[in-house]
Amino acid sequence: MRIASLVPSATEMLFALGLGESVVGVTHECDFPPAASELPHLTATVLPEGLDAGEIDAAVKSIVGEGKALYSLDEEKLAELAPELIVTQAVCDVCAVSFEDVVEVVATLPGPPRLIQQDPSSLAEVLEDVTRLGEAAGIGDRGHELRGELEGRLAAVGGAVAGADRPRVVALEWLDPPFVGGHWIPEMISIAGGEDAAGPAGRKSPEVAWDRLAALAPDLVVVMPCGWYVEDSHAQALEHWRRIEALGAERVFAVDAASTYSRPGPRLVDGVELLAHLLHPDLVDPPGGIDFAELTSPLG
Repeated sequence: MRIASLVPSATEMLFALGLGESVVGVTHECDFPPAASELPHLTATVLPEGLDAGEIDAAVKSIVGEGKALYSLDEEKLAELAPELIVTQAVCDVCAVSFEDVVEVVATLPGPPRLIQQDPSSLAEVLEDVTRLGEAAGIGDRGHELRGELEGRLAAVGGAVAGADRPRVVALEWLDPPFVGGHWIPEMISIAGGEDAAGPAGRKSPEVAWDRLAALAPDLVVVMPCGWYVEDSHAQALEHWRRIEALGAERVFAVDAASTYSRPGPRLVDGVELLAHLLHPDLVDPPGGIDFAELTSPLG
């Protein structure tokens, strides 16, 4: 089966299912596993390079506010690759090519190819997408097997932190302006043995004022700007250090959000394991191959 993935998380899921050789095209942001980045790119962003966090937020709000798309789809290349299955999403307007655009283009392709939409708002729905995608690709047994493996790891984390104190956590999904993690992030924090002090479980991540965050009195702050890797997360945290420090948390961490928190794929389980270690280092070892950094004041 020839498969086109228009969502980075779906690309990761396809490779985890053992379908990497069936994937014929991906997005410009698909960089995991490394083999995915070598495949033909079907999308591009309209945002210029070199913008800082505040400029990105302003540009996104302006473009979306005008009813324009943040991503373009290479229709000719998609037709040339002739996929039998296309994976897309509509859960986030700023994360992938417009679902409406994909539907319109798919209708013009021979066949037409089957379209599967992944729009999870919780970790449980991400796991359900694993089995749905496996079944759509004709490997339902492997889909259920992978889901079982991921659920087993989550259960192991839950068992390790059972009965422990539950620190209050603020997960910062953006810093300029501040957004707190919604969707699956509160659920991940809960499984890891913490209490999300700000984020709305199962709903879009809201913009929240810094003074309101300070009133939440978190024990731990996790800086996870959406789509950014640990080096940029760390740099952003230092840039906004005085405001983060004013939240009063005992510990602050910058994490690799693009790999383990932003994309609703199998590596969210790695993110839960990391959160469990950050919250309960005496109970849970850090997972291998995941970057994070603990921050202290850059002034002293």
